[in-house]
Order: sequence, then structure tokens, then C-alpha cells
Amino acid sequence: MKLNLPPGPFHAYLFDCDGTVADSMPLHYIAWKKALGEWGCTFDEELFYAWGGKPAAKIIADLNQLQDLHMPVESLAEHKENLYLEMLPQLKPVPEVLDIIEAEHGQIPFAVVSGGRHNSVVGSLTALGLMDRFQTIVGAEDYVHGKPAPDAYLIAAARLGVAPKDCLVFEDTDLGIEAATAAGMASVKIASPLERSLLKS
Repeated sequence: MKLNLPPGPFHAYLFDCDGTVADSMPLHYIAWKKALGEWGCTFDEELFYAWGGKPAAKIIADLNQLQDLHMPVESLAEHKENLYLEMLPQLKPVPEVLDIIEAEHGQIPFAVVSGGRHNSVVGSLTALGLMDRFQTIVGAEDYVHGKPAPDAYLIAAARLGVAPKDCLVFEDTDLGIEAATAAGMASVKIASPLERSLLKS
């Protein structure tokens, strides 16, 4: 599938990581199922994709509330992350996004803007051999208000020294697209693995 980009010119490309650069959402879901299963917590696959872009701590807090559980937020988020990192050798890139990264690298600056923590993003990009393509990484530690708030994307634009209106965002979640729009940026939606399997069937 080739991506249809909005008309430019754009002076920076900002990429979400999980589900956008890295086809990592299926691996994240396996890690979530294992980690949450230890606490008798269920996490429906459709809800998992609907909550894409939400930081791990917020996911656990929201599931605690929904299912009347008392899971430890910080330690469980770390445990889930470690389960994901163990599966990194299986990670593949999203082909249509990789094509754009390879075609435009060196022409304009790139940033990764993620709801994940730095170690997770660095792990994914390193596993894919793409770490050197990005000028900066904005992770969950860098902002207070996660997507759909615009903060993460505005931080990335400021670090690259590019006006928000001149940035193009690549995102696979509705929360991410809302964040880009709130930041005053154009965006491209990447189909999720769930959507891609529906397109094929």
C-alpha cells in the first residue's frame, strides 16, 4: 500500500513509533495480555487498538477503574515493557512508512513522537536499524499531557526548529491524529494491523 501524502511542501516529518514506523502493535498486545493476565485483567483487542497512543501507566489506571482492580501502575508498566523488549527480535517495520523514511532521509529532519517510553522507542528503532534516521525522540517522559493533547508534537517541532504548520505527522491512531490536528499539523493515517487484515479479507 502506498501512502497518499497531503500537498506540501513540509519542512519536517514527525513519526509515531508503535504501529507507524514499527509494526509492533501485535507484539505489544501479546505483552499486555501476558502482564495483565497475571492480575486477572482482560484487555479486548479492539479496545487495545482504540487506546493506541495512550501511555502504559494511563492504560493500567483506566483498566483498574473499568474492572475494579488494584494493579500496581508503575511496576506493571515496567513489567509489560520488559515482556515487549524480549520480543524485539521478531519486530518488522511498516513497509509503506519505511519507503518514505528511506526516500526522504537527509532531505528534511525527522522526529519520533511516541506515547511509549524512551527505552521502548530506542529498542524498537535499534532492532529495525533505523535509530540514525531521526534527529530527536519525544517519549512519554518528555511531556505531562499525552495524545490527544498536542504537547508531544509541539515539543518535537520546537526541537527541530520547524513551525508546526510546516510539519507532517504520520500516525496510526485516532488519538495521534487528534494530537497532530490540535498542534496545527497536517497528518497521514497509517492502517492498523487489524484494519490491514480486514482490507485483505
